[in-house]
Amino acid sequence: MLHHNSLLCVPRPITHSTLFASVLPGASFAGNSSGRDAGLKFNKQASGSKSNSGHGIFTETRDRAKLMTTSAYDGRAQEALLEEQASRLLESRPSWKIFQGQAFPLGVSEVDNGINFSIFSQHATAVTLRLVFPKSGSKGTLDGGMIELALDPHWNKTGDIWHICIEDLPRSNVLYGYRIDGPQDWGKGHRFDSSIVLVDPYAKLIEGRRYFGDISRKLSKFLGTYDFDSLPFDWGENYRLPNIPEKDLVIYEMNVRAFTIDESSGLDSKIRGSYLGVIEKISHLLELGINAVELLPVFEFDELELQRWRNPRDHMINTWGYSTINFFAPMSRYASAGGGSINASQEFKLMVKALHSAGIEVILDVVYNHTNEADDANPYTTSFRGIDNKVYYMLDSNGQLLNFSGCGNTMNCNHPVVMKLILDSLRHWVTEYHVDGFRFDLASVLCRGTDGSPLNAPPLIRAIANDAVLSRCKIIAEPWDCGGLYLVGSFPNWDRWAEWNGKYRDDVRKFIKGDSGMKGDFATRVSGSSDLYRVNKRRPYHGVNFVIAHDGFTLHDLVSYNFKHNEANGEGGNDGCNDNFSWNCGSEGETHDASVRSLRSRQMKNFHLALMISQGTPMMLMGDEYGHTRLGNNNSYGHDSAINNFRWGQLDVRKSDHFRFFSKVIKYRHAREVFGRENFISENDVTWHEDNWDNYDSRFLAFTLHDKSGRDVYLAFNAHDCFVEVLLPAPPTNRRWFRVVDTNLKSPDDFVLNGVPCIGNTYNTAPYSSILLEAKF
Repeated sequence: MLHHNSLLCVPRPITHSTLFASVLPGASFAGNSSGRDAGLKFNKQASGSKSNSGHGIFTETRDRAKLMTTSAYDGRAQEALLEEQASRLLESRPSWKIFQGQAFPLGVSEVDNGINFSIFSQHATAVTLRLVFPKSGSKGTLDGGMIELALDPHWNKTGDIWHICIEDLPRSNVLYGYRIDGPQDWGKGHRFDSSIVLVDPYAKLIEGRRYFGDISRKLSKFLGTYDFDSLPFDWGENYRLPNIPEKDLVIYEMNVRAFTIDESSGLDSKIRGSYLGVIEKISHLLELGINAVELLPVFEFDELELQRWRNPRDHMINTWGYSTINFFAPMSRYASAGGGSINASQEFKLMVKALHSAGIEVILDVVYNHTNEADDANPYTTSFRGIDNKVYYMLDSNGQLLNFSGCGNTMNCNHPVVMKLILDSLRHWVTEYHVDGFRFDLASVLCRGTDGSPLNAPPLIRAIANDAVLSRCKIIAEPWDCGGLYLVGSFPNWDRWAEWNGKYRDDVRKFIKGDSGMKGDFATRVSGSSDLYRVNKRRPYHGVNFVIAHDGFTLHDLVSYNFKHNEANGEGGNDGCNDNFSWNCGSEGETHDASVRSLRSRQMKNFHLALMISQGTPMMLMGDEYGHTRLGNNNSYGHDSAINNFRWGQLDVRKSDHFRFFSKVIKYRHAREVFGRENFISENDVTWHEDNWDNYDSRFLAFTLHDKSGRDVYLAFNAHDCFVEVLLPAPPTNRRWFRVVDTNLKSPDDFVLNGVPCIGNTYNTAPYSSILLEAKF
């Protein structure tokens, strides 16, 4: 335990306070106008030196210091220890004054008389603020010093909020965290450990290691910081939000780092894998034709969390980021050139601004269902667990963590305190960073009560739907969790929430690969899944259609593997989903067989065409536009390598055929309103050329989408292994059918925008192929 060297006052055990919810937002909690004349003791430590107890402050060392040998798998090790230390206790007190502080806003704020720190903990009995200061030559003269201020529960506390205000602190580059003590009763859900320095849940910036995947800093500590020195970001006089109607969206799911980290990106090494790297490749997104990016998690996370202790996955680097440390801070190691948290914040805004200027919206994949802090067997305490485990996490009646996330813990999302945290976080990303929407990971967790039971009208889900700040945002649920709460089509929505349509993914996969009995389900999915979403005022675009997402196979692997191949993950191939509804087209994995490769190419085009002509909001995965492979790994979260990274060289190779087809079809969707209707299609909007829906063995479906101007579109999907000659319907008056798409043909004949006139009234559709005809003059 860290020794309490510097005390503002000695904390004393107190009785439980009033609930946080009783502290009303907007009420005045300003402290005494005069500073308390407190004799502070001041710990001055060279960066990298350790405190009296042997716990390090930083991982970065002075040149004169020597690293002590330590086990990387020591569960108690927080960071590299130093053999030599420059720690000493100073009796002199700093020149600034201490004020009582105020409860709101939570986090760090600049107030009239200084810098205010505020943190919630209902069950804490002692809270100590740790401050680490800039080195000599930067603002302040504390030369890398550290102090700890113990908050007086009678003076620095309002309700369940602990607070303090300090005059004349530097306005930036100060690192801070909290050590918090409280009841030690695990059976009642408490996990207090005052030896651990904790991250403020409301910290707007987080500092840790500077470079992504830096193994030499694998045990780095994470601390909050703030920046009141930088000027407000200049969004530009002519800046406008894209405000794209949901019915017109085409979403591109992507990972910031993986998009440009590969050398084949051709970018300078300083910006590869960064927010700035995304900017450099916006031209690719425009050429592809998408108008919204859905970014895998960009909240601060520890990519080396799996390497903290010896385990079968300790070779992995978490590149997906579904393991949040803090809900307000942008991922600092996505800054260019190891620039740190302040630069990360600025560069994230530059990325959003550039994407918006290109007409592309920014949707964030957000993870509020769990955090990085894992379970009780191998806890990684960085924040919530040590601040107030009983409030922030769902517990059973014995005080043990409930696990509906599959990651060891579950956020207590509908507790008033946690609900406020989530709402404040979402508003922060909208107001500060101008993002356009959110996709909520395992959103069914957000529909559970504090005891884990499902709620019919979850307060958090309702609050998000009705929030004024969030009213312009797209809000998308992943409507299931790892506890079996599957809510596809029944997610509580208040006519606002959209959903990842998991049934679309499964049914389309089954039909295209040739499963029997799927024709009716396929027709339902491509026509907008009215069986799921035609309720109240919901629209077709409330269903986000996808065949491929970050989870599972890539599109190439979906048509190349019958089985997952996850051996590289270290879990004996037991991780990842077994129900992939994939088909390898005759050979498992990579092959030189020309007929198999041709069939795979055809199938990928079939899937893409089906996705882009379906009613609803289409979403595709980064890399599918050139046929990226993960070599059959359907759970590749831990590979910071070519398995996940966008391969720009492969894109160049496939630019004239595979990519061309994908881009042309996306742009064709944008140009034709028949594919993105505001309302569900009626019998006047579509003609199904089918009189035998109950034929279990039929794997052929044809239909015509009617256009008010007469530019009808005829579509046919043949999932049989033989040719099917189809009788074409009569085109509208004075028009004839022109072939725009035939996936059986090679590029450029597989897509001809102006069309090739059809001869006769029949069309011979090839095995495992699809066609699109347009009525033209």
